[in-house]
Amino acid sequence: MTDQPQAVYGLLTPEATLHRLADQLAARFPGIFTRETIDRYVVESYTALARTSTVTTHLPVLTERFATERLTALAQAKGAIDSDVCETLFVCVHNAGRSQMAAALMALHGGDRVHVRSAGSQPMASIDDAVVAAMAEVGISLGEEFPKPLTDDVVRAADVVVTMGCGDACPVYPGKRYLDWQVRDPAGLSLGEVRAIRADIDTRVRALLAELHPAITPA
Repeated sequence: MTDQPQAVYGLLTPEATLHRLADQLAARFPGIFTRETIDRYVVESYTALARTSTVTTHLPVLTERFATERLTALAQAKGAIDSDVCETLFVCVHNAGRSQMAAALMALHGGDRVHVRSAGSQPMASIDDAVVAAMAEVGISLGEEFPKPLTDDVVRAADVVVTMGCGDACPVYPGKRYLDWQVRDPAGLSLGEVRAIRADIDTRVRALLAELHPAITPA
C-alpha cells in the first residue's frame, strides 16, 4: 500500500510511526472515516499484534496491513465500499494453521470471484512451520501471511464465516452463513499429518466454493 521504506520506520519512535501510518490511511479512506477512527484503528491494530509478536522489526508493516484490512472490512460493512464478490472469513484458534490453509486454498481455487480473510480467537506469533511447508508443496506461499486476532469488523463484512475449533468466540450477525468445520488442529503434528489436514481442508473448500459459485471449476 505504501512506498515508505521499511528502514525508515525503524528510525521513528512508535508514536511517530503510528502517526505516519494514520496519515497514509487517512489518504486512502478520504471521506469514509474520521481521523479519530483511523487513529484508533491504527493503535488498536498495533497493540493487538504487539501482544503476540516476538520480533518487532516488521511490526509497523504488519500493523499497516492489519489496520488496512480492518478499515476496508468496516467500510464494506457500512456500505461505503462496494464488494461484488463473496466475502469469506475463516477462523480458528491460533490463525497459525487451519484457517490460514483454508484461506489460501479458497483464494487459489476461487480466484477473483471471492475475497478471503482469516483470523484467530487466540492468535500465535507466527504460522506453524509444518503448515508453511505443506502449503509450499502445492505451490502456495504463506511467507507474507501472519496470524491476526479476530475482530468484529471482519465478521461484519463477511458473507460466509467458517469456524474451526474456536467455539463461541465468533460474534453472530443475522444474514450471514455460518459453518463449523471439524478439522484436526495441525499444531505440533508431523508434515505427513499436516498433509492429510491440508487434503481434508482442500476438499471442504472445493465443496463450499461449488455451492457459492457453481460455475467455478476449482484449480
